[in-house]
Amino acid sequence: MLRRAASKAIQQRWSMLASRPLSTSKSTANVSTAVNSMILRSLKEHYLEVSKMTPPPKVSPPSPFTVVKGSLENYGPVLTRTHGNEEINITVMRLTNIIPAAEDDEEDGMNQLFLHVDVSKPGQSESLLFLCGLYPDAVGIHSVSMRAKSEVSGFVMAPTKYNGPTFQDLDDKMKDAIHGYLEERGITESLFPFLQAWLYVKDHRKLMEWFKSIGTFITEKKEA
Repeated sequence: MLRRAASKAIQQRWSMLASRPLSTSKSTANVSTAVNSMILRSLKEHYLEVSKMTPPPKVSPPSPFTVVKGSLENYGPVLTRTHGNEEINITVMRLTNIIPAAEDDEEDGMNQLFLHVDVSKPGQSESLLFLCGLYPDAVGIHSVSMRAKSEVSGFVMAPTKYNGPTFQDLDDKMKDAIHGYLEERGITESLFPFLQAWLYVKDHRKLMEWFKSIGTFITEKKEA
């Protein structure tokens, strides 16, 4: 919402300036300076507004999950744990970042998270990958597949072989068994409060960094 408001305000002010006749290079320089000033003022206003937002209460991940060090600065796994000889890593993002929601659905979209659950075993060349939707009261499974451990982790993966049937095409007995497999490893709605709060902190931090980086670029003087 803040970013849309800032963009709209800047576009309106730019349209006003662009409609004025430019007769000399001096006029062009004046317009450029004025545009930069407007952008910087808007960035500062929104930076201060965002900085005053109250963060959600601190929430710890359900035991035995632990937070991956540096996950707030990166785009890899957020939570990790072991289950027997398995290593389980969870990556998360908002579902609206993958499938943009209509403005009226934006609030509901905040309660829809997308999980990338990776289950690996030592000595195995492949890991088991689950793509899931996480909600305050449920976990929905979109797909189950195998992937080579050497493939780049993330949300966009190019399949190199048959990934199996879609989850919805499986019979109910197998669906229940797969849900049970994930529940046994702690992939339940109990993860939602922590991951929701974690995403808020990450989004807030990234937005603040965005305001600062744009402002720094605009104010930075050219080298002689």
